[in-house]
Amino acid sequence: MKQTTALDILKSGKNVFITGSAGTGKTYLLQQYIEYLKERRIHPTIVAPTGIAASHLKGQTIHSFFALGIRDTVVDNGYVAFLLEKSYLRSRFSKLKVLIIDEVSMVSPEIFASMDKVLRAFKNNPAPFGGVQVVISGDFFQLPPVSREFKEKRFAWQAPVWKKLELKSCYLEKKFRQDDDRLIKILDEIRSGEVSEQSQTTLEACFHNELTEKMTVTKLYTHNVDVDRINLEELSKLSTKAQTFNYSSKGSVKNIEKIFKTALVLESLTLKKGAMVIFIKNNPEKFYVNGTTGVVIGFEGDLPIVQTATGQKIRVVMEDWTLENDKGENVATVSQIPLRLAWAITIHKSQGMTLDAAQIDLSQTFEVGQGYVALSRVKSIEGLRLLGLNAMALKVDPLILRIDEPIKKASLRASEEIEAYGEDELEKVHMNYIRGLGGLTNFLEIEDEKKLLRAGKSSVSSDVPTHLKTKALMESCDTIKQIAQARGVTVATIMNHFSTLKKEDTSIDLSKYKPKNLPSQAIEKVVASLEKEQNMENFSDDGKLRMKPIYEALNGEVSYDEIRATLLFGL
Repeated sequence: MKQTTALDILKSGKNVFITGSAGTGKTYLLQQYIEYLKERRIHPTIVAPTGIAASHLKGQTIHSFFALGIRDTVVDNGYVAFLLEKSYLRSRFSKLKVLIIDEVSMVSPEIFASMDKVLRAFKNNPAPFGGVQVVISGDFFQLPPVSREFKEKRFAWQAPVWKKLELKSCYLEKKFRQDDDRLIKILDEIRSGEVSEQSQTTLEACFHNELTEKMTVTKLYTHNVDVDRINLEELSKLSTKAQTFNYSSKGSVKNIEKIFKTALVLESLTLKKGAMVIFIKNNPEKFYVNGTTGVVIGFEGDLPIVQTATGQKIRVVMEDWTLENDKGENVATVSQIPLRLAWAITIHKSQGMTLDAAQIDLSQTFEVGQGYVALSRVKSIEGLRLLGLNAMALKVDPLILRIDEPIKKASLRASEEIEAYGEDELEKVHMNYIRGLGGLTNFLEIEDEKKLLRAGKSSVSSDVPTHLKTKALMESCDTIKQIAQARGVTVATIMNHFSTLKKEDTSIDLSKYKPKNLPSQAIEKVVASLEKEQNMENFSDDGKLRMKPIYEALNGEVSYDEIRATLLFGL
């Protein structure tokens, strides 16, 4: 299918599955659709199974957006009920109109089913995924979901809700990444399940390729142990002074170990000026996401300064990784600098990347799809140097071979259906869908929105909750007033944000923001008196004492901010 045909299908509001071999422009097509929606004042939600995959489209991880914690099983009704109580999640999901799921090959059927269950609950709609348009992108010939144990069903398309979505398949065929017929032939043969002797000979010649110094060469390995070895070797070559960052933690040893097993955070991290690094946490407020790469350009006190590929200089502070129990309570926290060394990366983290040149070691390939993903990262044979190759590297899952042809046939039917529309009729379908989402359909308004977007602005506010924007400033601001000035809001607003943060995380430490000389005793006396009276007019619907009766009982001699601060920081 052509990209223009696929884009017409997307604009019609259908649930869509975009697939095709590596380098056929799946991400580019999604970017076109995202831009189309934003120009009409509709901001889609973009998620992916890993931070690096999410960063390609400036999205979020599935676990983060859907508040799944570290769960890899279908969420139960009790946990969904717990999520429904979170006001910030209600706000988040109320805005969701279009959901884009990228790199679906790495999404397990359990996680796919969990997204459906959460959305149906928040949208109060029994339709698949709560009735929102679902756009799924990925190539099942690439890396499958990571699993510590064998599972009979391992792919998202094996979840029952996949069929219920009635997805229109768009199988993209034209290759944009590779322009080398020899490499294209090898990749196509891997997808067919039969690699010819000629292609085997071409790959064997890559063991002797000499990559030019002008090329930016990335080293890809199947195992973390090799990646760690290379990174430590490169770090040792730097003559600059080393600084080591050790983690701190709260919680039981068992729960802390769980965090280290399920996250990329390191117990100890050594950095030097000049080190290549990758961020392992999402913090869009500080201009990085999980997968952003950069170079350490120095240190400010005990903190590293990283310059990203876009030129952004970031003072990197400690981040928290937390573990929740089934009630949503934090039972463990690990705090550490959110970085790792990045001269070498695993093939798993490379999915979605385009590389000018790469040294690839496939001698220890242990999973179908690894060899295909690694080889398809480079543009041509000249940019590929092989360090090792085993039989597994050129294999694909037989189950995927069986479903590939039916997906192609479904794509052909989808093409014929959309091409049967007349030009005016198709335009009407597109307009009706945008109108149904509450987007712009007036030409002049769309042009104005385009100008705003080109200027880096938009008339649509950010989906990041305001209290989380406040949280992002807590490391760099020492007083409530400083945060209020930085945010351009009132002190009262910041204290309301603090109250929300405290509800979400009872372990959060706000003590440094407690104002001095609060009239706590006077307020405590009035609060006790009002609570004893039990006058229902003095209490809000959630049973909390209102501030107005406290203010009036104190004859207006104590400000609302002082009352608010006293209630927030404890009587």
